[in-house]
Amino acid sequence: MSVMVARKKVVRKWEKLPGRNTFCCDGRIMMARQKGIFYLTLFLILGTCALFFAFECRYLAVQLSPAIPVFAAVLFLFAMATLLRTSFSDPGVIPRALPDEAAFIEMEIEATNGTVPQGQRPPPRIKNFQINNQIVKLKYCYTCKIFRPPRASHCSICDNCVERFDHHCPWVGNCVGKRNYRYFYLFILSLSLLTIYIFTFNIVYVALMTGGLGPLPGCSQSLTVPTVLEVLICFFTLWSVVGLTGFHTFLVALNQTTNEDIKGSWTGKNRVQNPYSHGNIVKNCCEVLCGPLPPSVLDRRGILQQEESTAQEGPCPRGPSTQESLATQGPGQAEERHSVLSPQVPVPSLSDTEMPEEKQRTPGELPVPSLDAGRVEH
Repeated sequence: MSVMVARKKVVRKWEKLPGRNTFCCDGRIMMARQKGIFYLTLFLILGTCALFFAFECRYLAVQLSPAIPVFAAVLFLFAMATLLRTSFSDPGVIPRALPDEAAFIEMEIEATNGTVPQGQRPPPRIKNFQINNQIVKLKYCYTCKIFRPPRASHCSICDNCVERFDHHCPWVGNCVGKRNYRYFYLFILSLSLLTIYIFTFNIVYVALMTGGLGPLPGCSQSLTVPTVLEVLICFFTLWSVVGLTGFHTFLVALNQTTNEDIKGSWTGKNRVQNPYSHGNIVKNCCEVLCGPLPPSVLDRRGILQQEESTAQEGPCPRGPSTQESLATQGPGQAEERHSVLSPQVPVPSLSDTEMPEEKQRTPGELPVPSLDAGRVEH
């Protein structure tokens, strides 16, 4: 005999979050779905540093100073730590509006704009917000059903609104926003220093090997293909990484984002002043890189409980069935037991529950709910 058993299945909130993100380690790691270029970034950094430590560091430590590989290891570990922190964290995703909240916002917008004649475009959904005596426009997101906070924007790749959105970086496999911008900046800064460091000492290594010092005693070390490969990788990487670091240093000094710089939000025709800038480079750098980091509002590892029923095969825990017990008993006992198991409940007659004429329906006809009860005034 099958018995229905109700069990509660624990579901984390990250499993139900909308958007195009990938979650690992039970929601602790959050990344974009397109991670191919991120793996290329890891391969280039790990491969170049592995070749440097394997071929040049020993020679340079003996000929010049043992501090050379130590400082290279510190730069490498710092760059990897900031890269993983940028890639695996929540950039500042803003939760979407719940259905009730979205319906309420839609009612407010319709009440404010009024009825739009057919054939005309509705007015833009914008709210004005004042920051430092300057009006900033808050735009409505049709996907998330919210008015985006200042400096927030919707990422088309991750399909999420991100607070203080800077840009989507495929090299780190994640959006860059308010909660991970400082780690992104520290990553490209440390990567620039690491690239310059390895490139410089590769040139020094080549100069020492060809300048008469030669390989170490007892070693047949000479110029090899890995050394040439390191020099080429560092040479072509140097310009892009150092240039990107310089560009973001300029943005940090102005307290500006890449998205605002591309759109010309504060340098356009209107020449609007940046309301977020303090007018001081030191204060801007301290706010962007040293300010308090807001916690994530997603609650990715929160618990949602869903009940599910499962059928299990097993014997009935009770005694013999009712039909068998009735069969073994006499007629009198059966009638008495039937009266106990099924007490007589008075059933009201049809005349007592007769419906009004306008509420009566033919057999097989479904009840039609009243439209007045659920009408919503727009």
